[in-house]
Amino acid sequence: NSIPEGWMGLDNGPDSTEQQRKILNNCKTILMNGPMGVFEFSNYSKGTFALMEILSDCTKKNGATTIIGGGDSVAACEQSGHAGDMSHISTGGGASLELLEGKVLPGVAALDNL
Repeated sequence: NSIPEGWMGLDNGPDSTEQQRKILNNCKTILMNGPMGVFEFSNYSKGTFALMEILSDCTKKNGATTIIGGGDSVAACEQSGHAGDMSHISTGGGASLELLEGKVLPGVAALDNL
């Protein structure tokens, strides 16, 4: 579905959440970097918090490794009450993605000189 001109997508809906559940339920490693919507406002937090519940279930029930990266993602995870269920949480979202891409991170590279 497309968003009409002049409108904004501020959250995902229940159909998208159900699709996320079906797809993620079979995953063994899940990386989240960025909330689904403007979760800071309760009217737009349902999709993000539902995803946190899905990730929690994937970790606890299916044994998936769940990695939450980025400050907004971490805040959403904590606000949802599921932070303790995730495998790893890091505020370094962009840095985490760069590390996964194989880029050298200056802070990590500096450790080689110690």
